[in-house]
Amino acid sequence: MKPHVDFLGTLFVVWGLLTVVIGLSTLALGVGAVALMTSPGEGGQVAAGVMAAAFTTFAFIAMFWGAVHVVVGIPLRRQTPWSRLAALMLGSVDLLLLPYGTALGVYALYVLLNERGKALFSADRGLRTAD
Repeated sequence: MKPHVDFLGTLFVVWGLLTVVIGLSTLALGVGAVALMTSPGEGGQVAAGVMAAAFTTFAFIAMFWGAVHVVVGIPLRRQTPWSRLAALMLGSVDLLLLPYGTALGVYALYVLLNERGKALFSADRGLRTAD
């Protein structure tokens, strides 16, 4: 089960980095909307302001969500006990993010709720003999 946990940690890091990139591109859209809002012209300033706020909000949420995945993915590969619980929580929310987040969430739940997967993260794993 260790190769699955390593692969899951790598997937978390890749997913997190891609989400940060998506957040940065969304932030660029927010900056563009601000530019439209402040440009001289007739009408559209209110709509541009709403879009600027929406894009900026979504951008910061995406960047935070991605960073958390990276922060959890690295210790997950090292089988740090707290990372299992954090990855389960993130994977459960990822189930809502169709289609790739759903696949990542299902795989995370499968690997981390499996009895052999749980054993990798137990506090006394070094005291146990190998099966």
